[in-house]
Amino acid sequence: MSDAIDLKPTLLVPDWPAPANVGAFVTTRETGPSQGDFAAFNPATHVGDNADHVDLCRRLLGKELGDERPLLWLNQVHGARVQQAFQAGAPEADAAIANDRDYACVVLTADCLPVLFCNRAGTQVAVAHAGWRGLATGVLEATVSAMNSEPDDILVWLGPAISNAQFEVGPEVYGAFVAAQPETADAFDHSPYRLGHHMADLYRLARFRLEALGIHHISGGHFCTACESRFYSYRRDGGRTGRMASVIWIK
Repeated sequence: MSDAIDLKPTLLVPDWPAPANVGAFVTTRETGPSQGDFAAFNPATHVGDNADHVDLCRRLLGKELGDERPLLWLNQVHGARVQQAFQAGAPEADAAIANDRDYACVVLTADCLPVLFCNRAGTQVAVAHAGWRGLATGVLEATVSAMNSEPDDILVWLGPAISNAQFEVGPEVYGAFVAAQPETADAFDHSPYRLGHHMADLYRLARFRLEALGIHHISGGHFCTACESRFYSYRRDGGRTGRMASVIWIK
């Protein structure tokens, strides 16, 4: 299969006040080589898609950076480890940081929340994979700690994730957040479907965590992967689906 022009990915570019030397985007599923349940742009190797299609997606994705730098792919485990240097072979981590132009940082999501970070000078960028487990475990706090910047110097963009209207969770999820940060109870509504369950707002949970760190320059947070057909959604699609790539780099 050739890298035909009609396979070029359709990208979502963050609307945030990042400096001009910071590049960032999120892929969508709208155009690409993947087929069937994975149509059409799936760069994830672990979901059961055709390996040739995934490889082509990754090559097309790399071209969007405009140079030959590698992408730092991660083996995501819903934890809080931050990868702070380039390593081939997908190191186990749920966030990545770059302090130079040697590589781009990437996370894969399909309902979990991708969170992009940069400092005002554009000398440092990071991305975190923040599902409810990662948020509860402290992946955002770990990412901010690794950046080693003053909170007021950090800009954040919240990318496509499942909305609270579609994200029903059990009492263990509610308890994990409220026990550690009681005010996060405001990020949960009682489920209209099952007694004792809640509808969780990942965006509000992330904002609670970030604001507790002193970070207030937060953009984005108005998507719903389960509602919008341009996005993959693990919950909507019954677990068999592709992934979006959220990518950030220093130009």
